[in-house]
Amino acid sequence: MLCQFSFQNFKSYKNETTLDYQAAALPEFIKTLITKENAADLLPVSVLYGPNGGGKSNLLQALGCVISTVVKPVYELEKNRQEVVIQQKVDAVPFLFDQTSAGEPTEFRLYFRVEKNEYRYYLSIRDDEIISESLYRKTVTGKKPALIFEREMSDITIGPSVKSKGIGTNINPKMPYLSFLAINYDIDVISEVMSWLESCIILNYANPKTELQVLLVNDDPYKNQFIHALNDMDIDISDYRYDEDKKMLYMKRNIGEKEYEFPFNEESDGTRKLIAALPVILLALREGRLVIIDELDAKLHPKLLKYVIMLFKNKEINKLGAQLLFTSHDMYTMTNSVFRRDEIWFAAENEAHESEIYSLHEIRGEDNGIVKNTAAYNKQYLEGRYGADPYLSNMLGGAFA
Repeated sequence: MLCQFSFQNFKSYKNETTLDYQAAALPEFIKTLITKENAADLLPVSVLYGPNGGGKSNLLQALGCVISTVVKPVYELEKNRQEVVIQQKVDAVPFLFDQTSAGEPTEFRLYFRVEKNEYRYYLSIRDDEIISESLYRKTVTGKKPALIFEREMSDITIGPSVKSKGIGTNINPKMPYLSFLAINYDIDVISEVMSWLESCIILNYANPKTELQVLLVNDDPYKNQFIHALNDMDIDISDYRYDEDKKMLYMKRNIGEKEYEFPFNEESDGTRKLIAALPVILLALREGRLVIIDELDAKLHPKLLKYVIMLFKNKEINKLGAQLLFTSHDMYTMTNSVFRRDEIWFAAENEAHESEIYSLHEIRGEDNGIVKNTAAYNKQYLEGRYGADPYLSNMLGGAFA
């Protein structure tokens, strides 16, 4: 489970930026939190709002960059331990609006939990080469993290938990050492870390090809769960079939007493998106995975978007701590009946064209007071009270400010 993600010098983000999944001390939706004894409570969902060009997608790409950089070489050599659902590798592009940043490394820090262990992974990249890298581990009840490995360019230090394995340290400067270890050795701690990274699902619905990538299986329990979820959303599909000869997916519906088949590509835009996204979301819920989706709300009716969000917040369904991170423009779901205040984030560029993020929980008014959980979040956002340059304020020349 993701606890915290920090990065700097990536695309529109110059300074260190942190997305925190550790729950704040808030009274709302307490029963939806991911809990573990002696460990910080974690959020099941985070959403990022803001204007086009504000940096929403870039934040998701930063997380996709560190994950794909480590997972891709392992996957290409078929050494992965989990089924991988990542669209493409994301390159580490630095902030380019000043000469200093353009020549400096891009840095990533991942803090995540797997069972009883918490890991901190650091990766620094410049021009596709690994500048520095480290991995530390501690138990959720532990105080001091233990070194797994540290790397500064070609100089690698190995911690005692893997030192006895007689592993090599001569490595290609463009390959993460974590990937090298996962490819060449069977080490428990490395396998646990890689399994978590491989389990992360990255989808981008700004890319229209994503809707054509459908992950469906013929196992009855999974098929029934998928069809049941669609029916819950008033999409009356009774079955599906993939025609190997025509390379075509058909959706089946019962109309009266007769069954009809329709090609997948003749479904509406919203239905196609749901059919493509839902199997991946259900996979994440079954296995406790992190799902990262850019523009989840695109082409979806707001009630369907709310349905997907609430799947992750329902502990009867989300039993293994699956998490959802997505960007959205949808105002219907920006309410206190859907989100906690620390689950809502905003992204915007400042005057220097540097992206910044902040959560609704962090916002303070003129009286230094916090936003109350009884507030109309969407209304106040459109009135300009939360910053992030809401659209109506811009369009109407600040009339709502």
